[in-house]
Amino acid sequence: MKKFFKQFKKVNSEPLEKANIIWSWLGSFLGILAISYFHSDFLDDTDLTLVIGSFGASAVLVYGAVNSPLAQPRNLLGGHILSAIIGVISYKLFSSNILLASAFAVATSILVMQLTLTLHPPGGATALIAVIGSTQVHELGFFYVLVPVTSGAFILLIIAVIVNNIPKHRHYPESLKDYNKKWFSDD
Repeated sequence: MKKFFKQFKKVNSEPLEKANIIWSWLGSFLGILAISYFHSDFLDDTDLTLVIGSFGASAVLVYGAVNSPLAQPRNLLGGHILSAIIGVISYKLFSSNILLASAFAVATSILVMQLTLTLHPPGGATALIAVIGSTQVHELGFFYVLVPVTSGAFILLIIAVIVNNIPKHRHYPESLKDYNKKWFSDD
């Protein structure tokens, strides 16, 4: 068990404490539930096509690794939105060659996220989904950027700000850590 804890500390930016695990679970549960609820009635999306898989990966970051630079609001929003735009453009340019469109979408989204300092790994999946998604996703065109991507990323962000700031030992976004210490410390 000691080996597990030692390894866990190497790969996780959050301390392995029961409270962190519970808050991470609660935040991700509420975040994905809210996205699913919001998008379930949108465009009569009864099969939740608009709850894109990359939101699951974002939930891991914004609720489970709140201190990670990749989980911060700029990265969450910018990474998803820019990648969605690139994914839609890639599909429109190369829809006759899905292999090329897929590779171009992911590679270009990584490049743009790096250049704009908005690197968010789930953004690569957001770009890819715009290319390999269902006909319903393709028919959205640039509307895909607004719904589900922007709306879903904002829902995750709002819930992350609320849930991650309830316990005294968690702060999100990272910029709130010093602010909270200054104004809300028991000293």
